[in-house]
Amino acid sequence: MVREVILNDTPIQVDDYKEETENGLLKISIHFKVTSEEYHDVTTLLYGGSFDVKVPETGLAFRGSIQHYSTSVTNLYEKGQVGDFNLCLLEAKK
Repeated sequence: MVREVILNDTPIQVDDYKEETENGLLKISIHFKVTSEEYHDVTTLLYGGSFDVKVPETGLAFRGSIQHYSTSVTNLYEKGQVGDFNLCLLEAKK
């Protein structure tokens, strides 16, 4: 099972990973936890919208953009909290 996805050289430890094809383009869906200490860095990264995506365990690498993004918590600035993040990335057309 895939445990890590790298977005623009930032490793993300994932709890769930799904890979599929949509209209001939690769799509991955990941679920991961973000602590209040990581919140600012992770959300700043995600605001970029497009990423160099790498999945070291499968050798997969592609340029992708956010297709869907959600989180269980909208403000993790209170210390000690953990949010569940769901992210779907779709391969960019070449």
